[in-house]
Amino acid sequence: MTLSRRSLIRSTAAVAATALVTGGGVTTARAAAAASGSAIPADWMGALPDALSLTRMTIPGTHDSGCTDPANGTEWSHTQNWGIAQQLQRGVRFLDIRANGLQDHIDDTFGIYHGAYYQGITFDGVLEQCRDFLRQHPGETILMRLKKENGTNNDVGARFKDVLNGYLDTKGWRPWFHLADRVPSLGEARGKIVLIAQFDNALPILQWPGGDNDFLSNQWFSLQDIYQGLSWPSKKTAKVTQQFDNATRDQDSALMYINFTSYAGGGWPKVNADAIMPGVQSYLGGRLSDRTHLGVVPMDFPDFHAETLTTLIDWNWH
Repeated sequence: MTLSRRSLIRSTAAVAATALVTGGGVTTARAAAAASGSAIPADWMGALPDALSLTRMTIPGTHDSGCTDPANGTEWSHTQNWGIAQQLQRGVRFLDIRANGLQDHIDDTFGIYHGAYYQGITFDGVLEQCRDFLRQHPGETILMRLKKENGTNNDVGARFKDVLNGYLDTKGWRPWFHLADRVPSLGEARGKIVLIAQFDNALPILQWPGGDNDFLSNQWFSLQDIYQGLSWPSKKTAKVTQQFDNATRDQDSALMYINFTSYAGGGWPKVNADAIMPGVQSYLGGRLSDRTHLGVVPMDFPDFHAETLTTLIDWNWH
């Protein structure tokens, strides 16, 4: 009998859990998981081979990852219910971090923003939660888009990169980052934050594609982030599936595909996600046997669309 990908992963998780209970320990559990994959969200990367490039994976993420409370703005600026730590525990491995200067600490501290709205968390807090997670789960990696969020009251302007350097060196965060101008293998990135820069800089690191609200690309990434201008939010589903199709046709590419399911036009993020995500899950559910990698898939409110989060993790095994 041939097991489906989902059945195989679930059976592997059961074997792993049994090993833990009966004294086989983590080593036995990981050995079982390595045979076919792991459904344990906090450790799902651990069973994958070190040589695997991050470009050859399917990686669930979140959009505006630090925006968890509508009191920090409005429901428009509310994109997540899970905080950073819970996102990571649940299997999210791409964080979309929007930062700028923090009032009274503009020279050395980033606040996290959605547009003009401070989200009640600093970049220090984000990094602390990432570090704590990676200490407990050293087989994992975190991809982080760090964007200079414009429109804030405390804009550091061209000094953004200088404040970041203060985090890396003065505050001592450099050892926790993988900083390079190529997409690493999983083995190279384990236990690290892979930084992707979206701010003015000449650093030898991965750079986010320029432009806005379109299909975009550069030497590292192929990006779909159409977040407004469509006649109905559900039409965003077609853009998402188009990018999945693009990735499927380009499996040997050196590019990492990034495919945002989030949409800001026509309604609050939760309303839009509820319109968009069923079609995304339908597309994925109909292709569970495909031997493909789909890239990074950032979402709003994965707690309401947990099946899609699980499906994306499962996609890394065939």
